[in-house]
Amino acid sequence: MRFLHTSDWHLGRSFHRVGLLGAQAEFIDHLVGTARERDVDAVVVSGDVYDRAVPPLAAVELFDDALHRLADLGVPTVMISGNHDSARRLGVGAGLMGRAGIHLRTEPSACGTPVLLPDAHGDVAFYGLPYLEPALVRDEFGVERAGHEAVLAAAMDRVRADLAARPSGTRSVVLAHAFVTGGEPSDSERDIAVGGVASVPAAVFDGVDYVALGHLHGCQTLTDRVRYSGSPLPYSFSEAGHRKSMWLVDLAADGSVTAERVDCPVPRPLARIRGTLEELLADPALTPHEEAWVEATLTDPVRPADPMTRLTERFPHTLALVFDPDRPPDDPDVSYARRLAGRDDQQIAEDFVAHVRGAGPDPHERTVLRDAFDTVRADQAAREVAR
Repeated sequence: MRFLHTSDWHLGRSFHRVGLLGAQAEFIDHLVGTARERDVDAVVVSGDVYDRAVPPLAAVELFDDALHRLADLGVPTVMISGNHDSARRLGVGAGLMGRAGIHLRTEPSACGTPVLLPDAHGDVAFYGLPYLEPALVRDEFGVERAGHEAVLAAAMDRVRADLAARPSGTRSVVLAHAFVTGGEPSDSERDIAVGGVASVPAAVFDGVDYVALGHLHGCQTLTDRVRYSGSPLPYSFSEAGHRKSMWLVDLAADGSVTAERVDCPVPRPLARIRGTLEELLADPALTPHEEAWVEATLTDPVRPADPMTRLTERFPHTLALVFDPDRPPDDPDVSYARRLAGRDDQQIAEDFVAHVRGAGPDPHERTVLRDAFDTVRADQAAREVAR
């Protein structure tokens, strides 16, 4: 069986105020064309179809167009909800759409119920594990402590139990939206840490032939059988080094996997440039970036006059301007943003406690802070589900 593995479309998202709907429509054209030209048997979409729980109408229309075109090709599509999606909204009409070959998996309770797609060698069971917010699904899976590893392990127990009851030789594909250990994150993914832990080990998914992951925006191979497709478009300048693509996966009769990267069209390359304003305006080595979307970091000791206007004369698609004067880290004038760079909410809170009372929090206080952050994040997730 040959299938396309993609994820993290984030329909409706913009890039530093630049609308991407046209580029996202171009990606859908590319997806449908690839499915047709490469004789694809199925398409899998591993979550974050939309960028937010209540997407704009234009994004919904583009999604609808994509599903109609795939259905018209006769290519079955299996799709799960991600942490940006409203699972309830995305899943509306799932039963009816399933009759057209569009299989939406948004209910945690259905993790162990596969979509069965046959080929010449028998059935392939596609199991959809939508994003599982631990605080909201712990009762469904009967876990004592809400955590990503616990709920995913329980969901995978259901998958393996169902697979064990099927005829010998049934091949299996799992779609999951999660942060798996070894994956490389970028700046554009929403934090999903619970209890200070965001990632789960790849071993959670043992026992299936292929795991089609979503959530991280870089295309990555964790093992031959566990891969991220990444997002089809860049959504932050931290993705400047990404090669945006999908996986074209061939699943043989014996369950062995071969995968080929299929590049996606991107509207412009990304470039991160750094230096004083005069250096950036004069450096001939930066000529290849003149038509790119640019993030410029200025290192001038004093903020220069009218820097954006001057930069856009050479780099007309400059979208982000950062000031980071070259100063020692202990300089009192180092920016607040620079001091916080690379720190999560828990670390920032602990540093604040240390600053105001002269000593950091003790283990009990750290637990209280962690539980508070988890409660707020879970409450936000519950509010999105209810919208």
